[in-house]
Formats: sequence, C-alpha cells, structure tokens
Amino acid sequence: MRAAKPYKRTDRIEHQILEILGEIATKYINLSHLGFVTFTNAQITTDFKHAKIYFSIIKPRLEMEDIITGMNKLRGPFRKYLAPELHIKNIPELQFIYDESIEYSENIERLISTIHNDN
Repeated sequence: MRAAKPYKRTDRIEHQILEILGEIATKYINLSHLGFVTFTNAQITTDFKHAKIYFSIIKPRLEMEDIITGMNKLRGPFRKYLAPELHIKNIPELQFIYDESIEYSENIERLISTIHNDN
C-alpha cells in the first residue's frame, strides 16, 4: 500500500510553474513596458491542461485592462519557455489574471490606519 504524500501533485506543479514563470520573466521576456510584474499564485486543473496565473504589478505603466491584455498576448512565449522546464506530458494553456488581493489589503490597511489615527 502506498503512503499518502503530504502534498498534492497539482500543488507541486503550481509551485513549479510560479518559479519557472518568474525566471522566464527575468531572463527571456521583458515586461518592463507594463510595470514591475510579480506572479503571486497559480491554479492548475487536475488534468494539467489549463492554468490560471495570478499576477500583481507595482508602478503600472498602462491602464490595468491594457496590462491584462498585454500579459495574455504573451501566453505563447511564456508557454514556449515553460515547456522544457516543466516535466509533464501536457504543458497547460495559460491565462493571466490580475490579483487584486494586494490592492485590497493595502486599502484595508489604509482604512485601519485612518481609524487608528482618528482615535
């Protein structure tokens, strides 16, 4: 009988994808025209055919809609560089999604500090 692993394979692949995409953005694909892009999370389907990649951006240089469009236009090149590094049968189709959680948490912190300063 096989012992249960402390992680799911999808979790391991998601983590691997994030690391590889970060390296790709640093070495091969210039994203500076969009701003400072950071990949924050990945969600992959159990069949490994589709992956949602969440990203945040510091000092955006374009409107958010244009940044999201620009990121999704780069799906092909990202996938091309991802393929040799990710050792699975099918390389997932990528979909880039803006991660609003950082913006949301900054807004909450601002509100809390405003409340705290008013008291």
